[in-house]
Amino acid sequence: MDTIRHLYRIGHGPSSSHTMAPRFAAEKFFAQFPDAAHYQVTLYGSLAATGKGHFTDQAIYDVLPRQRTIIEWRPDIIPSFHPNGMEFSAYDAEKNPIHQWMVYSVGGGALSEGILDNEVNYCYPHRNLTAILDYLKHTGKSFWEYVEECEGEDIWDYLRDVLHVMYAAIDRGIEKEGVIPGGLGVIRKASLYYRKSKMLNDSYAGNPLLTSYALAVSEENATGGEIVTAPTCGSCGVVPAVIRFVAEMLNRNEEAILRALATAGIFGNVVKHNGSISGAEVGCQGEIGVACSMAAAAAVQLYSGSIRQIEYAAEMALEHNLGMTCDPVNGMVQVPCIERNAFAAGIAHYVAQFVSFSDGSHRVSFDDVVDVMKHTGQDIPSLYRETSQGGLAKVYRKKIRNLKQIK
Repeated sequence: MDTIRHLYRIGHGPSSSHTMAPRFAAEKFFAQFPDAAHYQVTLYGSLAATGKGHFTDQAIYDVLPRQRTIIEWRPDIIPSFHPNGMEFSAYDAEKNPIHQWMVYSVGGGALSEGILDNEVNYCYPHRNLTAILDYLKHTGKSFWEYVEECEGEDIWDYLRDVLHVMYAAIDRGIEKEGVIPGGLGVIRKASLYYRKSKMLNDSYAGNPLLTSYALAVSEENATGGEIVTAPTCGSCGVVPAVIRFVAEMLNRNEEAILRALATAGIFGNVVKHNGSISGAEVGCQGEIGVACSMAAAAAVQLYSGSIRQIEYAAEMALEHNLGMTCDPVNGMVQVPCIERNAFAAGIAHYVAQFVSFSDGSHRVSFDDVVDVMKHTGQDIPSLYRETSQGGLAKVYRKKIRNLKQIK
């Protein structure tokens, strides 16, 4: 498996697949052909269907010269390798093609040229959780020790940077108020939930505080703020919220928090390599579902659970998010995305508490659920996989049309 550095990517929202990855691709292409007279970028499938709501064009124009770049939107063409396809073309002054490059945004900000991910750093010898568990049982090691063994000790410096960005997003988000740009009129709620949590006694303050943390990061993401993919931008609020909430509740130090992040990364990585973390490919179960799973694993790690309890929590959290559709209204990472982060954080913490009272035994393995998630995603109609053509997005468009007719 690949390094968890490629799972936890520091960048700006609102979408890892539709904003971060196109920007990365544009930077790579421009670095190779900086002197081209003209550029054309053709966006296919889901990238074209919801790209404007995710600011895909702005991300590209931030890199390629706007006056020399044409963006073509082709939602009607869905590439067979992955729904998020984009083709970059460079031309000389006589409009002769210099080079064409087809690349895919495969989730979490990662790029692929249609073969195995060309940016991977295969540092983990085991591909699935079953093999990892067998190794840990044999050696007596924990998940975080396994990460250190495979990644090297410098992984802690990287995860420390990740943690600081996560916490900074929470700190910014719980202070800001007002309407999130985009035309939907979505109001920031993190500050309100945070303030109200401070007015309650300890018995009632927990849920509002956890909610405020998740909303804070998600609202920052929706406005293009700096966040960490965990595993994606659209689901970036779950892991930070749960880790900070549990760490504060238990008074855990930074070392313990970093170990929880490492543990969460293993589970996200297993899904990334055996299932998918792309909403365009498997729906929101691959984003919010995986984030919930990662957060549950991290929380049990902070609760000092066993490796079996940690695996149980990750399995349960993902299991109960199976089949979740990806139907963002107007293609924006706002409705229902922001609230889903808060609910997933709550589920993750509940799962962690549930599992902590058990011995960790259960019938269905994490690997089984990852396999089911992958096939469920393939069975979900494309309308419900980040196209904004079905579900809540469709209902909202119908509602707007009716209001216009009444006026």
